[in-house]
Amino acid sequence: MDTPGTISCDDELRHWPSDEAQARAVQDRLRSSVRLDESGPQPGFAGTVVGVDVAYDDERDVVAAAAVALDARTLGVTDEATAVGQISFPYVPGLLAFREIPTVIDALARLTRTPDLVVCDGYGLAHPRRFGLASHLGVLTGLPTIGVAKNPFTFRYAPPGPERGATSPLLDGDEEVGRALRTQKGVKPVFVSVGHRVDLDRACAHTLRLAAAYRLPETTRAADALCRKALANA
Repeated sequence: MDTPGTISCDDELRHWPSDEAQARAVQDRLRSSVRLDESGPQPGFAGTVVGVDVAYDDERDVVAAAAVALDARTLGVTDEATAVGQISFPYVPGLLAFREIPTVIDALARLTRTPDLVVCDGYGLAHPRRFGLASHLGVLTGLPTIGVAKNPFTFRYAPPGPERGATSPLLDGDEEVGRALRTQKGVKPVFVSVGHRVDLDRACAHTLRLAAAYRLPETTRAADALCRKALANA
């Protein structure tokens, strides 16, 4: 995708790592390109927010990715796309982006317009190497990205208050790497982290707006359903 500040996706994908050492070297090389000095679009902006998610069939070594675009004001679906590819990297905690990103980028490229914000089902800075899927995807595409995960990975947090919108820091030692966010009263929190070109306050605000009725953002719910359908039909 041709977006200002984009690192050449084609070049990175042509030299995609095949082992753990190579993958960690890529994370170390690209991590400094994460932009932390931008606030990102305001919640409810006039534009498109896109959810991405993947589903796997490990027996066939197949991965299906979905990108679902929502109107950021109405949350109505405006576009969707899928892509199916071969899994080209082993399962290694902390390196899951290398199993997912090539197919996710393929799905994003099939949308009819460039996203204004991408919501990933995973981590951004809330990652042991501070370079999870949301950060990696953001750096490669140049797009503003956030990570919204279902669990806190290896980090600790105090439960946020019971009311919708309550938060608490997601901590690695004394460092805040994200936030636990209660999107619905009485349900488990989600774990929000910065990906690229969006600050943590805005990332939480977007997540809360997108999770108007359920624990997970509508972007994630829609992309999850679509990638599962694409995998079943692959």
